[in-house]
Amino acid sequence: MTFLPNTLSKKLWVFVTTTIILTIGFSFLLSNYFYEKLYVGKIRSGLLEEGTRISADYEGGPLSNELIEKVEWYNTKNESEVFIVSNPKELSACLPYEIDYDTIIGPEEREKLLNGHSVEKTGYEERFDRDVMAVIVPLIDSNRLEGIIYLYVPLAKITELTNDFSIVGVVVGLLFVILSVYIGTIFVRKMTKPLEIMKNAAEKVTAGDYSARVPIFSKDEIGQLGTAFNLMSASIQKEDERKKEFLADVSHELRTPISYVKGYSEALIAGLVKSYQDQERYLKIIHREASRMERLVGDLLDLSRLDSEDFRLELRPLPLAQLVEDCLDKYIPKLQEKGLVLRSDLDPDIIISADEGRIEQVIQNIVDNAINYTDKGQITVLLSKHEKGCQLSIKDTGIGIPSEDIQRVTQRFFRVNKARTRSDGGTGLGLAISNRLIQLHSGELEIESGSGEGTCITIILPVI
Repeated sequence: MTFLPNTLSKKLWVFVTTTIILTIGFSFLLSNYFYEKLYVGKIRSGLLEEGTRISADYEGGPLSNELIEKVEWYNTKNESEVFIVSNPKELSACLPYEIDYDTIIGPEEREKLLNGHSVEKTGYEERFDRDVMAVIVPLIDSNRLEGIIYLYVPLAKITELTNDFSIVGVVVGLLFVILSVYIGTIFVRKMTKPLEIMKNAAEKVTAGDYSARVPIFSKDEIGQLGTAFNLMSASIQKEDERKKEFLADVSHELRTPISYVKGYSEALIAGLVKSYQDQERYLKIIHREASRMERLVGDLLDLSRLDSEDFRLELRPLPLAQLVEDCLDKYIPKLQEKGLVLRSDLDPDIIISADEGRIEQVIQNIVDNAINYTDKGQITVLLSKHEKGCQLSIKDTGIGIPSEDIQRVTQRFFRVNKARTRSDGGTGLGLAISNRLIQLHSGELEIESGSGEGTCITIILPVI
């Protein structure tokens, strides 16, 4: 709606101002209500009571002089004006102001008087500059209206009733307005300041400054919003740093093999390599570096798929011991080439619900690392039951991992020894992929190692 203020602070000011106006208006209506119900009602009941009490002295027949004198004496002693007349039309001669008989006592009023009911009248009188409350009490004898008792009193204005404390009322009213404005100012500032800070911080985040944070002033919904904003900003900042680091690592990983391919291919094209042996060696280097780039791109695609919400595992019952044994068979030639001993102890009764291809990929990544970083000794593979399901342990007697690096080896592109890893053709993504795949299978991947002590990687998976 276009007529509403376009800022929260203005909306709150409108709310506070409206509340004050409504409060004052309500107070005015309430005072008039009490004026009407209490003061006017009390005057009305008082006049009725007086008129009824006086009419009790009437014993029937024409009005006696004694009764008339008694009423006149009563009038001199009473605050209200009291008249007794045998003919209502005589009122105009008695009252100190003009009256219209037909207006005061019309057919309806006369019928009420004949039935013995009193008549109440309220109207404005210029002489008194105020409303006048009047009560007419009938004097009935044998269904004949012998006369009436007319009582009236000018009603005090509401301002006159409050005259004694009008100054106090004005002072209190002003203090109320000032206090309301002061409290409203504090309230508006307190409500809008955190939101304004959050708005400025959000603009910084939008501009790319993900380090923006907001102070937390309270524990209410606004404070919770600020906490959520800080968590969001920190998450975005962390993700942005990971993205920059990831792009830097990818660029760094690709730069080396590309430079090899480019350099050796240019040498071949330029005819700088004369002998057949050198040409074959150059081609093997180009093929090796191209294979490394192929593996890197494949691993990057795997990571991209694993991070995607659309990625789905193809789960089915899987005898894990058979899968591990089939994987190990592929490494027998390489183990024999390096002179490594393979020892395995696999529980054939363990069945898991898993994606066969992905679990095989995890086993191959871990076994590859075990063989590449072990120059002598043995590789031990154990599969047994565990309190959480089952555990598959792959242990080597290789160079090991420094204890300070164990928590980081599952990070993307992290290398304990970057030079050695590149010479062996690794991408630095194998353990990151393996850890993510195990997490998707609701499992855990644990690493125990130390420099020169070998490495043991344990996979814990739920069983069927």
